[in-house]
Amino acid sequence: MLAAPAIDVVSTAPGGGYSKITGTSPATAIIAGVAALVRSKFPDLNATEVIHRMTATAIDKGDPGRDKEYGFGIVNPVAALTADVPPNRASLSSAPTPSEKAKSSPPSNNTTGPVIGFAILVAGLVIVVGAVILLGRRANNR
Repeated sequence: MLAAPAIDVVSTAPGGGYSKITGTSPATAIIAGVAALVRSKFPDLNATEVIHRMTATAIDKGDPGRDKEYGFGIVNPVAALTADVPPNRASLSSAPTPSEKAKSSPPSNNTTGPVIGFAILVAGLVIVVGAVILLGRRANNR
């Protein structure tokens, strides 16, 4: 759905310091981190609206629009946190008025979905960070 840097990403290394890592693990961690930042800044957004904000502000690469290589594009953390993003029409029961289009997505009345989504996001981030640490230890043991 989204792309993120995945080659020579600077990360913490076991035992202190930093190292460069490559692969889907650092890219996944970056995407999860941006989702956590968006969720933190906009706590009333549900998971679908967080994804909408991230995909609507991504830097389009490859073929125009969504494509197989980049999805919607490269995640843009600054734009995801600061841009005026119209509400996701799929998450609304009726079409927004012109004044609603200028606002960020409306708050959701359902609190269970966002809490579960955020918990899954945090669990995924913990798994990714654990995998990065494990892979770093393996590389140091060689």
